[in-house]
Amino acid sequence: MPSESDVIIIGAGAAGLSAAKELSRLGLTYTVVEGSHRIGGRAYSEEIAPGVWFDLGCAWLVVDATNPFVAIADDLGIKLGKDKSDLYKEENHIFQRNGEPLNKDQRTACLRFYGDSYKAISAAAKQGDDVAISDVVDMDNEYSAPLLCGVASAWGKDIDLVSTKDFDSATGELGFHALQGYGNLVAAWGADVAVSLNTRVERVDWSGHGVTVETPKGTIAGRTALCTVSTGILASGDILFTPGLPDWKTEAINSLPMGTENKIGIYFDVDVFGADGRGHYSTWNDDGNAAKVDASIMGLNTAAVFVGGRHGVWLEKQGQQACHDFAVDRVADIFGHNIRKHVNRSIVTAWSTEPWTLGSWACALPGQAHQRANLQRPIDERLFFAGEATVYGGQGTCHGAYQSGIQAAKKIARQLNAES
Repeated sequence: MPSESDVIIIGAGAAGLSAAKELSRLGLTYTVVEGSHRIGGRAYSEEIAPGVWFDLGCAWLVVDATNPFVAIADDLGIKLGKDKSDLYKEENHIFQRNGEPLNKDQRTACLRFYGDSYKAISAAAKQGDDVAISDVVDMDNEYSAPLLCGVASAWGKDIDLVSTKDFDSATGELGFHALQGYGNLVAAWGADVAVSLNTRVERVDWSGHGVTVETPKGTIAGRTALCTVSTGILASGDILFTPGLPDWKTEAINSLPMGTENKIGIYFDVDVFGADGRGHYSTWNDDGNAAKVDASIMGLNTAAVFVGGRHGVWLEKQGQQACHDFAVDRVADIFGHNIRKHVNRSIVTAWSTEPWTLGSWACALPGQAHQRANLQRPIDERLFFAGEATVYGGQGTCHGAYQSGIQAAKKIARQLNAES
């Protein structure tokens, strides 16, 4: 690692990597340190079967063609499921209750409830009422279960802990997948950035003129530092700041706690879905079990089962076998019990205890949507912050993190150029 750089970047996820690339374009030097053994952060793909990839973290290129990773994938020759995106749109969403699809009238009523709920959330946000979503939707509606499950998986927090303003500011449809994995796409794009892996940051000292960052591999000096780690890591105290962070920054961190969405990928040894079965499902039973299921829209013999919020954390604590069983049960609810004999392998995530993030993404608590701006705000023009937690519109997304890194790099460049 160099002895001194213009910018020390902490974290090699999408935000840290995009900041490094932008700083290089602007003629500034940087050092990127990453505690994990790999780059990409919460973008991570694993093979669930030979040549078949499963995204443990971000999976959808949200907002379709305007997502910057679409152009990146095209430049790298990486195939995207652009022709599949309509299957993720809400009008094509499939609802399954107690093992049976909703009939036409039930589906119409369910979608009407969804529409009314979104209108109520938006109205509250636009009136300045930054309250919990649970305060403005009909929790007693017979179709509230899939909505609650959807919010918990999309935000990582249950409906009583999600801000109406934060929800309303988020943009974009689910988009589409990268056939060989979104995590692999991010890793391929970031491969040209020099990163010191397995380099955990222990302390950030900004008491002097510049910034020093202490790691087990030594101390790094820089004119500035850009912190792109999750709010989970910032809140945990794993990184010590000297002097301590100001109260307004700590308040922002604590107001944007990490939510948890866990995913279980299941690989089948035959096609258990059929061409007509591929799609995006909400499935729930009156016994309280509910999940979202992606039934192999990309044409592979895999299903991804999503569960978030308190249930997602609870299920994670029960262990991998419990998560596996839950996921197989939910797929069986949709496609019948015969699928069980074709289960070949599963991959189970555990994001709430993932040591480098301590959660899936940051979720603004009710009344705290404004804190994303405070989280992004620099301290003393030397400590800068980026990541999905610092943006509006792209919060919780890989492309939001990417855009935040570029924005931070430009802000740092203006600051350093003004000092020169």
